[in-house]
Amino acid sequence: MQKTIALVAHDHKKQELIDWATTHKALLEPHKLVATGTTGGLVENALNQPVHKFKSGPLGGDQQIGALISEGKLDALVFFWDPLNPAPHDPDVKALLRLCSVWNIPVACNRASADLMFGIQSLEHMHYKREIPTY
Repeated sequence: MQKTIALVAHDHKKQELIDWATTHKALLEPHKLVATGTTGGLVENALNQPVHKFKSGPLGGDQQIGALISEGKLDALVFFWDPLNPAPHDPDVKALLRLCSVWNIPVACNRASADLMFGIQSLEHMHYKREIPTY
């Protein structure tokens, strides 16, 4: 069954999201992918798969994805956000994450949670080895 999955990443996390999506291309192929502007273009090129691109996050793209949530048209959000670099559109980011909570939309905010959310690794077997970021 095809799902609609939003892919979003802050500037310092775009490559990490591209790496994750490329690694799991076969998992994402059957689904409809949507994304904020720049991230959508990068994902589309990396996966060679169509991605519906909304505006850039600071220009309203986060709010456009939020509208999908409130309309019942989004099944999951993969949002690799950067907690160490404040974004000028931080209120929009918080509103998007709030909508996910209100509407019970699964959200993955980093590679480990994306792997777990998509069943790539299982907590049940505890074989998951998380990558430790270096700052």
